[in-house]
Amino acid sequence: MSSEAPAPSPGQPEVVLAKWSDRFFAWLIDFVIVSIAVNGVLAAVAFPFWYGDFDRWWSGGPAHYGIMSTVFFLYWTFFEATRGQSVGKMVLKIKTVDLAGRPADAKSIAIQSFGKAFLLPLDVILGWIFTNDRRQRIFNRASDTLVVKAADNVQSGVTYRKD
Repeated sequence: MSSEAPAPSPGQPEVVLAKWSDRFFAWLIDFVIVSIAVNGVLAAVAFPFWYGDFDRWWSGGPAHYGIMSTVFFLYWTFFEATRGQSVGKMVLKIKTVDLAGRPADAKSIAIQSFGKAFLLPLDVILGWIFTNDRRQRIFNRASDTLVVKAADNVQSGVTYRKD
């Protein structure tokens, strides 16, 4: 069984799927930006109370995970629902769309962002194990979204091609 999609018929639009590596580097850019921003804000807020306890509380504990995951969820949901792209995706020139290549709705974006923010290792591993010809993570499948090259914007009758 081939993982390549069939060639488009004449006049049929084609969506170029983003590479896993482009998706990873977009995520990494977002991770660095959001981590620096959140840690900077929390350090500034906590500075007057910084007597050693804050560092112990914040360093890798459940509060850290919960706050960071929630901020990532809000960040990705906002940017991808309003622009189709997070900052990392803008840099890599990729975007999140629905299966027809149109901008995805906010509900779909929230579903795929939830997987990315709270369950990314599981989402990616299962996505790779059960991959399809559209390079979807598990939460991309649940939300009927794709990550494509940003220049693509088609409406119907889509054929998928891997970059």
